[in-house]
Amino acid sequence: MKIIRITLAIVLSLLVMDASAFQIKEMAIGSKAPMVDHKMQDVSGRSISLGEVAQENGLLVIFSCNTCPWVMRWEDRYGDVSQMARANNIGMIALNPNEDYRNRGDGMDDMIKHARKADYDFPYVLDKDHLVADAFGASRTPHVYLFNGDMELVYVGAIDDNANDASSVKDYYIKDAMDQLISGQKLSRPNTKSLGCTIKRVS
Repeated sequence: MKIIRITLAIVLSLLVMDASAFQIKEMAIGSKAPMVDHKMQDVSGRSISLGEVAQENGLLVIFSCNTCPWVMRWEDRYGDVSQMARANNIGMIALNPNEDYRNRGDGMDDMIKHARKADYDFPYVLDKDHLVADAFGASRTPHVYLFNGDMELVYVGAIDDNANDASSVKDYYIKDAMDQLISGQKLSRPNTKSLGCTIKRVS
């Protein structure tokens, strides 16, 4: 019994250590975007950074992937959000941080196929070792971050209030945030709850 108790104690301590390794703090509103010069491989074959994608009025970052059902539910809105961002000189980029799923549908070859099938018109890059996700404190896919022209965080959270049905959306969180940002207003809702799959990190 003593050996069993010792074994269980060791296992539990390892689980606690593993969990604590993934306890990351999400960026606060007003924080400067981190790792803006960090290069990542895009599905086009280029290596690009957040700073290169950012435009005069800011940058929209979506932590996304190929395998999460929540991404699949919201993905039909990516195109509209991308068009709105482009029309307002806001760069847009999606990052795939699922390092533990690279051999389970979230590798670069899978990303290339996914971007082509979904008709992405924005960069979709591999966040190797989830370094950028860790720096942002991103926890889920999708997880959305909007920065202003000075690369200061003005909004973080979800895309809108209805993942299941675009036609039933009542609150267009990210579109409202971009509208208010462009018009120079203080954002009425800078934070919303991010809903999605946990990012598949590796220890």
